[in-house]
Amino acid sequence: MTSVLKPDICVIGGGPGGLTVAAAAASFGVPVVLVERGKMGGDCLNYGCVPSKALIAAARHAHDLSHGEALGIANLRPATDFGRVAAHVERAIAAIAPNDSKERFTALGVKVISAEGRFKDPRTLVAGDHEILARRFVIATGSSPAIPSIPGIEGVPFLTNETVFELKQTPERLIIIGGGPVGLELAQAHRRLGAEVTVIEAGAVLGREDPELTAAVKQQLLDDGVNILEHAEVTRLERLGSSHIRAFVSDGKDIRGIEGSHLLVAVGRKPNIDALDLQNASVAHDESGIKVSGKLRTTNPRIYAIGDVAGGPQFTNVANHHAGIVIRSALFRLPANATHDLVPRVTFTDPELAHIGLTEAQAREEGMRVTVLRSAFSDNDRAEAEGQTNGFIKLVIGRNGRIRGVSIVGRGAGEMMNFWSLALSKRMTLRDITAYIAPYPTLGEIGKRAAYSYFTPATQNSILRGIIRFLRLFG
Repeated sequence: MTSVLKPDICVIGGGPGGLTVAAAAASFGVPVVLVERGKMGGDCLNYGCVPSKALIAAARHAHDLSHGEALGIANLRPATDFGRVAAHVERAIAAIAPNDSKERFTALGVKVISAEGRFKDPRTLVAGDHEILARRFVIATGSSPAIPSIPGIEGVPFLTNETVFELKQTPERLIIIGGGPVGLELAQAHRRLGAEVTVIEAGAVLGREDPELTAAVKQQLLDDGVNILEHAEVTRLERLGSSHIRAFVSDGKDIRGIEGSHLLVAVGRKPNIDALDLQNASVAHDESGIKVSGKLRTTNPRIYAIGDVAGGPQFTNVANHHAGIVIRSALFRLPANATHDLVPRVTFTDPELAHIGLTEAQAREEGMRVTVLRSAFSDNDRAEAEGQTNGFIKLVIGRNGRIRGVSIVGRGAGEMMNFWSLALSKRMTLRDITAYIAPYPTLGEIGKRAAYSYFTPATQNSILRGIIRFLRLFG
């Protein structure tokens, strides 16, 4: 027998964005229904951010053990038990899962329905045995791995980020199609844990990032032994025996076959919209996602869309940002618009690559007159003491010393980006950066050193030198 629910807000999708909306609304005493067809916590907890960083942590530890000679510690060849590494990944997920669980959200006052939701009409969502007539709906269904149309792919076994963490043994020879952040993070981690790895990328690896910084990441992967094929296309896949794969790769001139024991597809993501019957809800959408306004409203004013499904940047922090916009709009009727100009992003390779704001190329394309400042990790006392001197910070500076973009490549780059995210959101200038007192010795001092270099030409200014000479006359 179908029950009819009439909450104030119905959230579709139990990933980071959807959970944030549900928890915030419930904390204000608002009736909320949350519909989730899969695992609570969404992709980030179960298949993305958490498991990948747990795997990367194990791989980095193995790497550091085998590279201690520069610090006076004999290089060791760590014995990798991939099954125990997988158990570590599972423990990390399990430790965080209670925060996103059905039980916790039920305790918060949210009615959680474990079923797939489909729109019946512009005002009604059907989920399991329930019809939900909410004042507002929030679609937060996220995205899934995109599968490319490669001849033969339907006949070979392959992994995605949703299945790769199920492996209990080290892949013997891992082929990865896609040289973006996911592809490179998993390539380096598996290589450091003992796999032979080949990455095949149709363009340049990390193609959206500043090539000056990606060069350091690429070189480290090459040094680790990852085989990287850029500007290469997989023209065909075929199965070898019971489980092995051969990928035929073209560089535009020749085609060669590469054999592997495992294949990982990491070429991007597609929005999870197929099951929603959006046409019944009068919600406009296309293959990139749901069409939304700056306020994240869809073409049906009762319905918002947030996170990956809204067709913008596909990051957990963006989904959380979107959730805040919806809460301000749906609950408090406050004007709020999503902005993606100052979204920080991090590729968690070693060295890490972090960025916020404009790249140098983007700033120049917009016709800005910019100054570019750099400071190397090799000039930083903490980095030198720890033997982690690979990397640098790059600041893109506009008029009056305003910071327009920051990129960092090096160990700890992601953590350092917290400071720069605040600096750009508050429209700080380089004078603000030189004015604060940094703890010593820390890696973050590289930013202050770069900022000081902006004012170095002033030391040669003849007028300023004359003023200083004049003031010296008075003792």
